[in-house]
Amino acid sequence: MAFLLVSAYLLLARAHGAPVENGALMETLKSQVVLFGNKSEHYSAQVRPPGTSRRIPQTIIIGVRKGGTRALLEMLDVHPNIVVAATEVHYFDWDENYMKGIDWYRSLMPFSYENQITIEKTPGYFTSPQAPERIHDMNSSIKLLLILRDPTERVISDYTQVYYNRLESHKPVQLFEDIVIKNGALNTKYKAIQRSLYDIHMERWLKHFHLDQIHIVDGNTLIKDPLPELQKVERFLNLPSRIMSSNFYFNQTKGFYCIRSDGRERCLHESKGRPHPVVNSTVLEQLYSYFREHNTKFYKMINHSFDWH
Repeated sequence: MAFLLVSAYLLLARAHGAPVENGALMETLKSQVVLFGNKSEHYSAQVRPPGTSRRIPQTIIIGVRKGGTRALLEMLDVHPNIVVAATEVHYFDWDENYMKGIDWYRSLMPFSYENQITIEKTPGYFTSPQAPERIHDMNSSIKLLLILRDPTERVISDYTQVYYNRLESHKPVQLFEDIVIKNGALNTKYKAIQRSLYDIHMERWLKHFHLDQIHIVDGNTLIKDPLPELQKVERFLNLPSRIMSSNFYFNQTKGFYCIRSDGRERCLHESKGRPHPVVNSTVLEQLYSYFREHNTKFYKMINHSFDWH
């Protein structure tokens, strides 16, 4: 990012015919280039570094919601050959955005060099009925990343996010058990449960993409030991090995790994890693039992199994 800012400053200085020491000119530059904490954040719409362009993503993180997509994106952003979109675009799953066209989608991507891969992540793609076909229509040979975790843990994490969001908005909240159990039975229509039916969603993706185009990241492992999972992604994307163990350190206060790169340290947003509610053991067992058959089907689809309940 430092290189991009310096290049932009020099280009603007020449355009104004001013020396690079000009303080007023630096202020002009600051008004055009938004400064954030790392290179994954917003790129200037006005200043294009020489030799770069905005490109349609060559890789997309398609999900799953509350599976660890933000952690995966931030950790991959350490790699010098990767640039990432700053926000979730929702191009392929929201009709109102898809109607804006591919040029609109491209305009939201960061500037990149020819040797860099642009990655966009929108967790809603995995569970979207339209997204697989739309992404295939854009690029049938694209590489997709899917990060998953234990389905029951994902449901609880999903609930926790909504719970805190409602608290912050001063809206009424419900206990987890009161949402998950209706009339004494598991509420399988609950959206958080529906999102954890990985086999059903994966079936749609495999109608449009070969399995070897979809790399599945173990979200449970990523938060405990990031490097091995990230090295697998490097190989999947045919990138040189550049992510090192020194790029991560465990934050005892937050309880998860943070990132160290470019001489700076950063952790995920404070909304990540929020404490989950203690769930009734009987309800947990009902969830484990319900997902077990779906997990078995999913394992057969991908020729791989996970240590899920």
